[in-house]
Amino acid sequence: MLLAIDTSAGTSVAVVDRDAGVLAERSSPDTRGHAEIIGRYISECLEQSGVAVTALSGVAVGMGPGPFTGLRVGIAAARAFAFGAGKPVVPVVSHDAIAFGLTRPTLIVTDARRREIYWSAYAGSDEAGLPVRVHGPALCKPAELADAVPDFDGYTRLDAALVSAASVGLLAEGLYLHKRPFATGEALYLRSPDVTMSAGPKRVS
Repeated sequence: MLLAIDTSAGTSVAVVDRDAGVLAERSSPDTRGHAEIIGRYISECLEQSGVAVTALSGVAVGMGPGPFTGLRVGIAAARAFAFGAGKPVVPVVSHDAIAFGLTRPTLIVTDARRREIYWSAYAGSDEAGLPVRVHGPALCKPAELADAVPDFDGYTRLDAALVSAASVGLLAEGLYLHKRPFATGEALYLRSPDVTMSAGPKRVS
């Protein structure tokens, strides 16, 4: 049983169980109000599901791709909750969660802001029902997508405004069950930070 969180697009929180499915989920497509609602959504999902924190096996979290400001809210919330509850963090790729359950070749596209998009290409699902990602995640301008994706015409495009935390959690359960690797603990911003350290001390004249 997992608490699941994703803020790579909007904000979504869920409690899922591998056998019972989705026990509770709260979501908002708002791409700017993550910090204001994430705590309330966690509390409401736990209350609605009737699941005690001690009964959770871990906290699944979408690692992106996603814009820095929003994505870091969900990752920080997941890590803080997991630390306080003494549970492990289970990272997954957010685009993989969108593709979870799809059987045909699909191109997942999400908004990266700054007039750019994130994309990942999937061949479908494997024998265990888990998504098979063949390209990405990557970042490009919308007009460059057809050239960026190999065999672009072979995919059905799916634009997603929200990543369901329920899908994040159920994907994590499936990965664990079939002994597949989770994502790394690194957030997938796919973009250099706006602020960088200077190469050396500032020259004073």
